[in-house]
Amino acid sequence: MNRGFAIALCTASAALAFGTGIPAARAQIGTAPQCMKFPAMSQATQEKANAVAAAMKAKADRKEICRLMTAFVASEGLVVKFLVDNKTWCGVPDQAVAAAKASHERSTKFRDAACSEAPPGPKPPTLSDSIKTEPVDSATNTKAGRFGTFDTLTGNPLGK
Repeated sequence: MNRGFAIALCTASAALAFGTGIPAARAQIGTAPQCMKFPAMSQATQEKANAVAAAMKAKADRKEICRLMTAFVASEGLVVKFLVDNKTWCGVPDQAVAAAKASHERSTKFRDAACSEAPPGPKPPTLSDSIKTEPVDSATNTKAGRFGTFDTLTGNPLGK
């Protein structure tokens, strides 16, 4: 998993969800009483996004990143729900809601990848795979006798 991508994802989703990409909606936030909840929600989500970015920068383990991403995705989901529910009252543009939903989907996919126990990808081939030999020396793939692979004074120790 690409850590730089994840930090950019967190930063982009936080920027979209918090109104930095929504100047028209941000200017109209104060017109309705329910819109006054948005700054506190966006600040809490921004703090969670910053915690994820800091953990990724510090190369925290997968479980810690999973825990932080789960909290961030839950908070981001609340922001998206708020934007959808209060779109009319707060004057949130349709493209801002669509961008917040798309960002939330990407964050959810990243959280699922960070929280999965499966390895991130297939194991790369080893040198033994490339040259078609057995990875461990044994009595069957070593030359026994005089001047063999593991020839000692008493013979091949693997052959005994």
